[in-house]
Amino acid sequence: MFTGLDHVAILVANTEEALKVYRDRLGLPVLLSEVVNNGAIRLTHLDVGNTQLQLVEPLDEAHPLFAQLRAKGEGLHHICFAVDDVEGAMAAAAERGIELAQSKPHQGTQGKKAAFLAKSSTGGVQMEITGQ
Repeated sequence: MFTGLDHVAILVANTEEALKVYRDRLGLPVLLSEVVNNGAIRLTHLDVGNTQLQLVEPLDEAHPLFAQLRAKGEGLHHICFAVDDVEGAMAAAAERGIELAQSKPHQGTQGKKAAFLAKSSTGGVQMEITGQ
């Protein structure tokens, strides 16, 4: 079902402050930064060599990630696996007894489709799939 690891996502309060660690101190080059989901989220991707690190900054106080940031602080948010076909992978996951956190894909980075798997089916680890 998976073709590889697409990215590891870290929830941050402020992308520019986080870049002082990941870009400036650790030396990870920034690949891209974009605002998605109608201005609600900033996604910034850094190159780690064999995968990407994604900084996830909620920009809209009404977004659920903003509440999560307030309650739990910054830290690991999810791991994301690459797939060839998001809808097909969603169907395959359901056939294997993996619950989905959503019924339809959402907008991922760079125009890709993405979907979250339910943490109740993945041992409590937030997992996402992304592709076309």
